[in-house]
Amino acid sequence: MRVDTVVLDVDGVLVDVADSYRRAVVESVERRYGDTLARDDLQAFKDAGGFNNDWELTDAVALYVLARDRGLAADVAAFTDAIAANGTGLDGARATVRDALGDEAADEIEAAWDPDALRETFQALYLGTELYRDIEGEEPPFEAPGFVHDEPVIVEEATVDALTEGYPVCVLTGRPAAEADIALARAGLDVPDDRRFTMDDWEAGKPNPRALVTLAERTDADRVAFVGDTLDDVRTAVNAADADGSRTYHGIGVLTGGLAGADGRAKFADAGAEAVLDSVNDLPGLLE
Repeated sequence: MRVDTVVLDVDGVLVDVADSYRRAVVESVERRYGDTLARDDLQAFKDAGGFNNDWELTDAVALYVLARDRGLAADVAAFTDAIAANGTGLDGARATVRDALGDEAADEIEAAWDPDALRETFQALYLGTELYRDIEGEEPPFEAPGFVHDEPVIVEEATVDALTEGYPVCVLTGRPAAEADIALARAGLDVPDDRRFTMDDWEAGKPNPRALVTLAERTDADRVAFVGDTLDDVRTAVNAADADGSRTYHGIGVLTGGLAGADGRAKFADAGAEAVLDSVNDLPGLLE
């Protein structure tokens, strides 16, 4: 595969977030509502699409738990399939609850649902006390050590060297900018501000292609490789190719996030991935 620009996702690509972001999703819902899902259940929401933002993933899991407590019979697979059919993301989750239980029950569920409190809890769990004060600029709602410290680095130094020496390297992530800085520093990857998009830089999120196309324009690329761990990452590359006929975009999946094995490879292929790698550390060999 010949390219002249490499764009990398962060979570599940450069660092492992199974014990940080995904744990924060599960435990935030449990703290607020006394019930939650298993961590493995989160992948079905990711596969449904529209959950690049883990705060919104937390909101959707909370809606499911609240709806289940009020009689929703659908299991996670059926619920997330309905989300995919209802427009994806948090709007899809809200529509699915309303379709399943009716307007009166949905109104009661949304009255009990508190996205602001969920976000506050999530950030306190993820960042921990000291980083919460630094990044959020206020006292946390409770003391916590911070799951952010439980993010093993996936990308190897040799991979970073090979990519940065051979290509303009960009980053496209759903993380807030301050949290992206933490992960990039740990990964040893220095990316200029004009070559990265974070949650703070655009509202639409993946799989909207605008950020990826903008990065291609900024690096004057003809052929772009975008590497991610979710189906929405691959869909972003597919959508970019549709939106920008002047360039070639390759969506590349890695099996170091929630997707794994033959099933993960098949899902990536169905979403339009042109390659699926065991990890980002196989990328230099693919591009050579």
